[in-house]
Amino acid sequence: MKTIFARLMKDESGATAIEYGLIAALISVALITGANLLGQQIDNTFTNLSNKMATAPLGQ
Repeated sequence: MKTIFARLMKDESGATAIEYGLIAALISVALITGANLLGQQIDNTFTNLSNKMATAPLGQ
């Protein structure tokens, strides 16, 4: 019984899986945040372009 308990205490595979899961979650949050910010900037760019085209004089 003592050897089984000692073997379980040395087993770190569960901790490694949790660490990889946390790293994947952090990377996902960073990607989502970056995509959101980039999407807002692109939206602003196209809105500004649309406004300029709407106020531009025709035929020049």
